[in-house]
Amino acid sequence: MRALLLLSLLLLGACTTSNIPMLPGPEGPGLADEAFVAEDGAQLPLHRWTPPTPPRAIVLALHGMNDYGRAFATLGRFLAQRGVATYAYDQRGFGGAPGRNWWPGTEPLVRDFGTALDLLRRRHPGTPVHCLGESMGAAVIILALARQETRCASAVLSAPAVWGKQVMPAVQRAALALAEAVAPDMVLTGAGLRIRASDNIAALRALQADPMVLKGARVDAIAGLVELMTDAFDATAELRGPALWLYGKNDQIIAQRPTLAALRRLPPDPQIRIARYPLGYHLLTRDLDSAVVAHDIASWLFHPGAPLPSGADRVESPRTEAGQASAATTETEPVSATRGRAR
Repeated sequence: MRALLLLSLLLLGACTTSNIPMLPGPEGPGLADEAFVAEDGAQLPLHRWTPPTPPRAIVLALHGMNDYGRAFATLGRFLAQRGVATYAYDQRGFGGAPGRNWWPGTEPLVRDFGTALDLLRRRHPGTPVHCLGESMGAAVIILALARQETRCASAVLSAPAVWGKQVMPAVQRAALALAEAVAPDMVLTGAGLRIRASDNIAALRALQADPMVLKGARVDAIAGLVELMTDAFDATAELRGPALWLYGKNDQIIAQRPTLAALRRLPPDPQIRIARYPLGYHLLTRDLDSAVVAHDIASWLFHPGAPLPSGADRVESPRTEAGQASAATTETEPVSATRGRAR
């Protein structure tokens, strides 16, 4: 049962969701001032942070499990000061989107992402449109890009949710299958596990107090999430760059073992960069060291071929060129990756 609770903590505890189809709406796809209208007419609340002048680049950001589009408020404001416009919508089943508390399924999430990306390209012709995903959002992006259904100018994958069945112990898979068969609507909260998504306690308290952030998780929702993570794990072998994969050494939500296993599956593409943050947790863009990560992201958007300012991309390489299991670590971590804690 502890394994199920841990799975429910992909952000702060997962959500009370189930795999229920979305009802179509009257309108086709489009971007309104406060909503992204999906192909089936579903209106997904849209959040944006834009510079005062025409943007030099666009970022489409996908939030993690339980969260919603305002997850990127701090990063969005930071990027706007550097000429980048950030758009983030509440994914189906989360925040103020339709079907709140219901798991929408993998395919609608992937389809919405592709539609939003196309709409942003049309809105900003000639301006590069990058994509950024956190946890569950990163898993959605990995799937979309691996299938080559859509393309971003580059992808930033923050703590991708890749804890799939391939790297899950048999006892956990069995426990999940049994719970789904016996009590699919049982709600788990994850209380008492002492697992932290970030070292930024103020940010965690704000998330806990935010009524738009979901708490608790139905077993069938966790099962749906595991299917998404399983697909994303497989898709890492087909990922193509430019892509920047970020993960924290202290991530207690998507742990090192599944993360390293997924990284070792990456193809030998020189345009795929891996950055490991020795002080990082799961919510890298909201950790106490979030300023370090934000500077790295901004640098990547404009100079993807240059080393990251923090040096986090020089800490270790968990894969060989052949993509086989290898984890060569350095003795000393770059000083800039362990200082400048943003509070």
